[in-house]
Amino acid sequence: MATQPPTLIDTNWHAVDFRLPATDGRTYTFTDIAGAKGTVVIFICNHCPYVKAVIDRVVEDARKLEADGIGFAAICSNDAEAYPADSFANMAAFAAEHGFPFPYLHDEDQLVARAYGAVCTPDYFGFSGDRSLRYRGRLDDGRTGEPSPDAPRELLEAMRLVATTGEGPAEQVPSIGCSIKWKG
Repeated sequence: MATQPPTLIDTNWHAVDFRLPATDGRTYTFTDIAGAKGTVVIFICNHCPYVKAVIDRVVEDARKLEADGIGFAAICSNDAEAYPADSFANMAAFAAEHGFPFPYLHDEDQLVARAYGAVCTPDYFGFSGDRSLRYRGRLDDGRTGEPSPDAPRELLEAMRLVATTGEGPAEQVPSIGCSIKWKG
């Protein structure tokens, strides 16, 4: 079932630290992935049609943002027992297949997703250099298909604004996707 994050964001909310294993064999904290000018954390999974539709554009925009000094990471928090496609081994295969230039982290106990208030895949969190939440929108207007021809790259543009001004856009359209698959 499709769901959306809240439309209003709390700009006084700061990124919660974490320590999670990644598909590259390392363990990362928020500090490890943080960029000097901002950081994007997205909650995704391997099986969601919304994620599958945008993942190559996510990778493209992540490369651009990392070149601009913005850190980037993806987190999978889905219950892999109930959804085997989201297992750690399948996460590694998904990251390799799409050439992730960023860490793909496994939130097996789902504590990070709960701490962030993540509700769907994909769910985008854009933080300023001081870890303040500045963006909780979408990648672009493409949902389960390609974006319209002249569609703005909303995440990319928002994070470039955050990097230069410390503020996010006044108007943000929430993402939509499959709900996080919570454990029992």
